[in-house]
Amino acid sequence: MTESRPDEPELLARLTAAPGSDPEIWLDGHLDEIRESVARHGAVLVRGLPLDDRARAVAAVRRVIGTGMVEREGFAPRAPYGRAAGVYSSSHWPADQPMCMHHELSYAAETPSLLAFACVTPPSSGGVTALADSRAVLRDLPAELVDRFERHGWLLTRHYNPFLGIGWQDAFDAKDRTEVERYCADHGITAHWDEEGGLRTRQIRSAVVPHPVSGERCWFNQIAFLNEWTMAPDVREFLTSEFGPEGLPFNTFYGDGSPLDRATVDLINEVYERHTVREPWQHGDVMVVDNFRTAHSREPYQGEREIVVGLGEPLRR
Repeated sequence: MTESRPDEPELLARLTAAPGSDPEIWLDGHLDEIRESVARHGAVLVRGLPLDDRARAVAAVRRVIGTGMVEREGFAPRAPYGRAAGVYSSSHWPADQPMCMHHELSYAAETPSLLAFACVTPPSSGGVTALADSRAVLRDLPAELVDRFERHGWLLTRHYNPFLGIGWQDAFDAKDRTEVERYCADHGITAHWDEEGGLRTRQIRSAVVPHPVSGERCWFNQIAFLNEWTMAPDVREFLTSEFGPEGLPFNTFYGDGSPLDRATVDLINEVYERHTVREPWQHGDVMVVDNFRTAHSREPYQGEREIVVGLGEPLRR
């Protein structure tokens, strides 16, 4: 049963810019208010800014993310925007497939604390970047499941191969194996190369972490999203038949290596759904999110959709 907390503020705060506001000037003048709203609520939506093109959206995102970080270990390709670190296209992911609830780079040793999204082109339907409070999700999950993940952590396995998904060269921004091996050694990742030249990695991370400012316990991971049971059944069957059960591009397990069954993965996704907040995108929207306190997803959509994404305030865990 969901545990209610009537004293907690609404997850998504809302601010509205005055008509005709210059986006960069308005954001500069409201940065403190935006950061305070994110700290109090977990996320804030700024509506009404005239972000007429990608360049203005990129500039807006840069204004709010603080120190930008370069993405490493991405699980889907995305395009960087500009020379400064931290601003990208949204992940190139099939429009008809959801990106389930997750925390950005929760499997990495270095994680952005702050995310920003700016809408250049809203989709004709769907495509919501939905949100969920990770503290509420943690409270609502079965205690025995949480305890098991707290004791063992969660294991992520990946298979970077030349035929599917993102290659290791792009994921690690590396040109040779030595660079990748050095990165993995520095970031707690076990890596080995297969006979076809693919890279296989394993990393164990904490599933529950303290918030870096408040210290509150947060369900912080991508256990359900990157698990085989969350994949579309036809996609999972095709990949398994082509590459074998060990050759999926990503999969998750209990930290002791035990597999997750479908019921457990479905349960995690169901708890996320109980706490999901949705706000359809409008042109010019800017959404700023606390990446530890607030999970996010991307729902299937139709039509064109362009969202600029910012990764900011990196934290080495």
